Amino acid sequence: MAKDDLVQLDGKVVDALAGGLYKVLLDNNVEIQGKLCGKMRRFNIRVVVGDRVTVGVSPYDPTHGLIMYRHK
Repeated sequence: MAKDDLVQLDGKVVDALAGGLYKVLLDNNVEIQGKLCGKMRRFNIRVVVGDRVTVGVSPYDPTHGLIMYRHK
């Protein structure tokens, strides 16, 4: 599945878990697990609890997603 097929949703990071996973509370009050996408990992973009992020969620597994953008 390509990144173009992902549904992009906005949310807020509520918890940082082990292994580079984050708990993200979406704007529709659904909590999912997300991990950093490749470009964010490559350029060392840090995500901390409380950051607003854009998450790409697969329509096949809506409980996991890729953190694609950290809002300023």
